[in-house]
Amino acid sequence: MIEENTSASEEAKDQIKGAFDPNNPDQGKTVAIIAHLTLIGWVIALVMNNGNKSEIGSFYIRQSLGIMLISIVGSFIPFVNILVWIFVFVLWIMSIIGAFSGEKKPVFLLGSYFQEWFKSL
Repeated sequence: MIEENTSASEEAKDQIKGAFDPNNPDQGKTVAIIAHLTLIGWVIALVMNNGNKSEIGSFYIRQSLGIMLISIVGSFIPFVNILVWIFVFVLWIMSIIGAFSGEKKPVFLLGSYFQEWFKSL
């Protein structure tokens, strides 16, 4: 019983190491997904991507930053904030679906602007 738990935990550790290994071709996809998980997740994805830049990881880091900034700015506008939150939620869903598929899909209306504005990331 103890041997089974030990082997399962070792297997989980190997999977985690493989997901965050810079030589892993899916590392960019991992960064892209993590970038969508709150501000802390975005910071973690930024740090991970700085160690080993990937095109898809950088793309979704810029997309997520733009979506977060729209939600912050939109939350301060009275009466419009509910519409902004709905719009931001739709953008977030579109973006995270693209991240899971591993394709670079800019979000509706603003995605190409996010790529241009935040190209240094």
